[in-house]
Amino acid sequence: MITRSYKTEAIKETPHNVDVRALYNDPSAQIMHITLKPGESLKPHKTPVDVVFYILEGTPVIHVGDESSEFEKDTLVESPASVVHYLSNKSEKNARILVIKAPRPDQATKLL
Repeated sequence: MITRSYKTEAIKETPHNVDVRALYNDPSAQIMHITLKPGESLKPHKTPVDVVFYILEGTPVIHVGDESSEFEKDTLVESPASVVHYLSNKSEKNARILVIKAPRPDQATKLL
């Protein structure tokens, strides 16, 4: 059995400049843990694969294409491949989100 805790994984350096930690990285899928402090957001971008967001804590706003909504804990949100998306935290508390990409992208994410 292999286990990982986001608390012990190193923060990845990304163009978003937020707390991103890799939890799983296999050709079949990639799982990242993101913590957004109040006022933080990811930059709008496109990924070449489908993305799923699962809210662990807080109430982040998830932007997919022309839609934006605030979501509560224990909500799953899908974003299709090649559609502009990003996350933001307009609340006064941290938001934690699992980001699942399947399969793992073999091309770079395109920042906009």
